[in-house]
Parts: sequence; C-alpha cells; structure tokens
Amino acid sequence: MVQFTQALIFALATATVRAAPLSLIKRIAQTTIDSVTPWESACTAAGGTTQCNPIAVAAAVTLLAAAGPCDQQKSGDAMINLAKTLNNDADMISLAQIFVQQPRNSPNSQAVPYCQQAPQNSELNGLFQCQFQGSDQTTFVGGVKVGGAGTIPLGQKTPLNPAGSCPANPSGPVPDGQQLNTITKNPGVASSGSKASSSTGSNNSGAGAVAAGSASTSSAAGSAASSKASKGSSSTSSTGSGSSSASSSGFALSNGQAAQKLNAQFATLSASSSCTSGQEACIGGAFAQCVNGAFVTTSCAGGTTCAALPLVNSAGTSITCTTTADAEARIAATGATGGLTGSGSASAPSSASSAKSAGSAAKSASSNNAASASVSSKGSSSSSSSFALSNGQAAQKLNAQFATLSASSSCTSGQEACIGGAFAQCVNGAFVTTSCAGGTTCAALPLVNSAGTSITCTTTADAQARIAATGATGGVTGSN
Repeated sequence: MVQFTQALIFALATATVRAAPLSLIKRIAQTTIDSVTPWESACTAAGGTTQCNPIAVAAAVTLLAAAGPCDQQKSGDAMINLAKTLNNDADMISLAQIFVQQPRNSPNSQAVPYCQQAPQNSELNGLFQCQFQGSDQTTFVGGVKVGGAGTIPLGQKTPLNPAGSCPANPSGPVPDGQQLNTITKNPGVASSGSKASSSTGSNNSGAGAVAAGSASTSSAAGSAASSKASKGSSSTSSTGSGSSSASSSGFALSNGQAAQKLNAQFATLSASSSCTSGQEACIGGAFAQCVNGAFVTTSCAGGTTCAALPLVNSAGTSITCTTTADAEARIAATGATGGLTGSGSASAPSSASSAKSAGSAAKSASSNNAASASVSSKGSSSSSSSFALSNGQAAQKLNAQFATLSASSSCTSGQEACIGGAFAQCVNGAFVTTSCAGGTTCAALPLVNSAGTSITCTTTADAQARIAATGATGGVTGSN
C-alpha cells in the first residue's frame, strides 16, 4: 500500500537536473514526474483513487537512465490495464500513449535504445519514445551506431526519418528536458478518440503499478489501494491466486467473498492467538503482525479500522486500515452480500482467528507501490524463478528510498513506508510512525510466490537473508 511522497519523487528526480550545453559526456535529464501527472489526474477523475499514484510514480522512474529499454512500455501497459477497468477511460489511454513516447534520460547525450518487445495492449502498437534534441542521433547509449541492435523501433526496417522523432512528434526530437504532454495532446494513433473507440486491444493483465527493478514494471497489479496485498494460501481466500488474464468480472465476486471470510476469521483472533512469524491480520480493529511467534498490533489512524478488502483488478484480497463504510462499499461493489463478514454485520472486525484457520489467509505481503520499485502482489501463475531476482532488487530500491524519507516528508493519505526503522502510514497529509517490536526494524522484503515486495517489521539479518536468497547482491539497499 505504499505510495511515494512528493518529496521522494523529487528526490528521485535529482535525476532531473537540467543539463547544460551540448557535450557527449553531458547527461540529458528531465523532471520525470511531470511526464505522468496528467495521466494521474485523469485516472483520479475516472475513479481510480489510490491505484493511480503508484502506477504513475513507477512509470516516472522508467524514464531514468538506469531503466531497461522496455520498462517504459511496460508501465504504459500498466496504465492502460487500469484504464480498461475504469470504463476504458479514453483520456487515460491517450495519455498513456503519449507517455510511452516521452524521451528517456540520456546518461551521456547519446540516443536511448528502443524496446524490441511487443506491448501487451494493442493501443501501444507502433509507439516508441522520441529522443531529446541534445542527444547524438547517430550513436546510441553504449556506443551503438544507427543500424545496430536497439537503434530502430520494433517493426520498422530502416532508421527513423527524421531521427529522434516519434508518432506523437513526427517532426523530430523533443527539446531537452521538455515533456511531450505539453507539446501535444495527440498521441499520433487513430485509436485515441472516444471512450467507446479506445477499448481496442486485450486486457491481458490485472496489472498496474509498479516497477520491480528493471524487469517487472508491469508486474505491479495495482492492488486495492496499494494496500497490504494478501498472499495467503488459505482455501477461504483467493489472495495471490487468480490468473492475471481474467477479466474483473471473473474474480470480483470471489474477491469480495474472500475478503468477507478473512474478516470473519479475524473476528475470532486475539492478541494471544498463536501465529507464524510474518503473518498479518486484523485484531480488534488494529493491524497485527506476528513477530517471534506472537502478534504485535498497530492501531489504525483515528476513524479507520483494519479490514480485508477485495482487490479490484486482479484475483486476491488486501489487508489495510480503512473506514468501515469504505470496506463495506468495496465488498458490496463486487456483488458479495452480507457486509464485511458475509453475515450481515456492519461492524468492523473486532478481534482476529485461531491463527491456525486464519493464519495462512492472514499471512500477507504489503504491496509497495513506490517509486522505482513498488509492486503490488498480483495473481501469479509463473514460477518463482521468473521474478525472484527482480523482487529482491525492488526491495533493495525501496529500502534505499525509505532512507531518504523523514517523518516530515509530505505524503498522500494511505501511503505506507519505513521511516527511521519504524512503520509509517500517511494520515491527513502527514506520516504517523509506529515502532516495530524490540529487535526488529521496518524493511521492504521480496515476495516469494508472486511478483512484488512487502513492507514489514523484521530483523535486519532476516531482511538481508531474504534479499540475498533472490540472487540480489548488495545487502538490504543494494549498496553494500
């Protein structure tokens, strides 16, 4: 449920230094968050609520020089995937098409290679990034000359003419540091019209947000308000289990019913219930995590309570602090009847299950929808080997980013992070921190059975071991 603060966004955008005059050793950069602000606004207007910011922040990161050649396109797919769950919102789709054509930062005033993989959504077919005017259009990053690998957009046979152009800006490159969305509102494709006409293509993923390293930008699966995405295996919960290719109608009801079952189970738990380290649940309206065999509870902010919610665009559930009315509305929207618990109760869960029955269902992974690495858990059918390393690298990036935050950093309500070793949640525009249990610290960890990361209280040694197990090197932050 982590979204990143504007302070962090601008910290990331220290990759946003406006570069000086032409030189092949000059770095050409931009204020990357400006590339996604219009899309996020359109997303919010379309009803995307807290799903919008994580996807936008992750997308902005793909414009940095260190990003992979296809990360930007993957984020564009994530933007369109969410748009398709919001009535095929035409503005979101059009702005996503423009985003994938925004020039990327150049580390050395050389042109940036083009993605050589087909996009997931047909709305992005034939689209590729423009280049900045200050880049050498005859030499690509790595010293590759035009005609070499990655220097010609996918599907084309000859170099671009004019060089550095893209469908949205066919006249040539974009002025250094400038945003394409300020130059044009036309993505240069025929499918950018009305909401009805913009629904072409397949919604192959309940995806969304957020890049996990350079390989999993599209694995974010915009999980319900970027909250703690449950990955439990309990038969009473569909968390982390559905295929991402299913349409929302294929899992909405089961998600709602799974959330109700979790809430009913939580109502049987108490702080003294036995548990397995890492399990998360709701106990007495508070968020609970199992540390060294015992639940440690953290009260939700005033006016909110802990509850299981259905994910909106992938199979699964989430555990988060929210209002009772919001939880009931989200569950009812899936078609599930009977309120929070399925029994007709309108009250929030008040104490939580014999962890044996709710245990695996309550065992969750906080989805970190954060800049440059945050990923919500998505229904995973792929083997762990396909995402283990990227999950580890994503956790490292998050931990490095958390180190730049303070309790006074600006934030958006609902954001979660680690600040000074404590778990932090944004309430009314300010972070509220909760200390972890003695001997533990707050850290981002890689998920083990789906693409994504989690935020939790754990020991430093455990965090290091979990990250190292993915193959990622450099310790908790990747800098060691």
